[in-house]
Amino acid sequence: MDLHDYATYDAVGLRELISAGDVTAAEVETAARQALAEVNPRLNALALPVFEPALGHAADGPFTGVPFLIKDHGPVAEGVPFFLGSRSLPAGVVPGHDTDLMARFRAAGLVTLGLTTAPEMSLSFATESVRFGVTRNPWHPERGAGGSSGGAAALVAAGAVPVAHASDGAGSIRVPASCCGLVGLKPSRGRLPCGPDVGEPMLGMANEFALTRTVRDAAHLLDAVHGPGIGDKYTAPPPARRYAAELGADPGRLRVAVTTAAWSGAKVDDEVAAAAIETGRVLERLGHHVDAVGPRVDWPDVVRSWVTEAVAVASMVLLAPRRPDPALLEAVSRRFLETADAFSALDLLAGLNAQNRVTRSVSAFFTEHDLLVTPTLARPPAPHGTLRYDDPAHTLPSWLDAMSDYGPFTVLFNITGHPAISLPLGHDAGGLPVGVQLVAAHGREDLLLRVASCLEQAMPWRERVPPVFAGRGSRG
Repeated sequence: MDLHDYATYDAVGLRELISAGDVTAAEVETAARQALAEVNPRLNALALPVFEPALGHAADGPFTGVPFLIKDHGPVAEGVPFFLGSRSLPAGVVPGHDTDLMARFRAAGLVTLGLTTAPEMSLSFATESVRFGVTRNPWHPERGAGGSSGGAAALVAAGAVPVAHASDGAGSIRVPASCCGLVGLKPSRGRLPCGPDVGEPMLGMANEFALTRTVRDAAHLLDAVHGPGIGDKYTAPPPARRYAAELGADPGRLRVAVTTAAWSGAKVDDEVAAAAIETGRVLERLGHHVDAVGPRVDWPDVVRSWVTEAVAVASMVLLAPRRPDPALLEAVSRRFLETADAFSALDLLAGLNAQNRVTRSVSAFFTEHDLLVTPTLARPPAPHGTLRYDDPAHTLPSWLDAMSDYGPFTVLFNITGHPAISLPLGHDAGGLPVGVQLVAAHGREDLLLRVASCLEQAMPWRERVPPVFAGRGSRG
């Protein structure tokens, strides 16, 4: 299979080729391995060498034969070590079983070929760990790929694989999607299984799913893996029909809100704001009612919730059989662990109460509006070193301030559990991608996918590919 041709297909397209007998699954896997070998040295987006052989998968799933990658988030896949991007786990930790979601990825037939990079503890919007180094953006080598799912985003954007596993605790699917020009869907709280080892990831504020280049891949993959796991604490309401059926469906006349004002007070770049505003104009031309308004948000409550979520991450490390050596942790990780050590039950309850207040306030907004449009980030992809996770001068508040200055629009919807999707609807003057975030009421991924597929037609991005793209070298 020609490498450039391989890279231009999305996951559904590759599966259709395989099903039709136009290409074999083995030929697709060979092309994926060649693509990874070509682009990864320029991106530094793999935490381990490419798997040989690929992980086991079903021979008759809806994505059988489609190349795939998993994130160094861990634990994910049985027998695959994870490192959390940290020197404190020198040999990694090897899970004894798959997560429930990984079992569904295998059942879907996805061919898992590697482990992608993430910042230490997945607590940064920049994939720049001391252990693995800087992961570079395929659109510009001096710009970040976003975080924490930055390795996944870089390799999907560069055409190495059409889809890759990602997770999102404060924006870690949507932020790299914005940086790398991808589709990044964060599902509703309870939409996907979280077991068997965790009952409430990051106190219900974290999700796992994937990064894709097309809306249809996001819809078809969600069809393949959604639904409650055995013993899950809570679940999202089931969809009325398959998510793939929403592609191209008429969403009706929607009440759309557009805001470019960050609730944190962070300054928003003019070109970034313009992309969200233009999206609102396009939706208005498509017949929707559009208002310049956003939900009222108490930002101190957002920060209280965010701190509590981060402490939940740190507590998992503290509760591990062997605590990491602080000398091998990056500076901000040490701050999180110090905060977790000192956190009381009253602090935890105060954080959960803040989460409740924020969730009810934002949910009330969606009784009067069907869709919210915001920028995904406050600025285009940032130069490396903008977010310095290993800076000993950082306190926990200063780190969260730095994160919210760069990405003030995403964490709110982790706290509230609403589904949100970042779409690559803009570019800055230098050609760097700019994401626009769409948010809907809890459980309304169907509506997000319906509107996203309309915008994919009205504001197409499929033909835009970065300078680092598989097969491009051989084509000149």
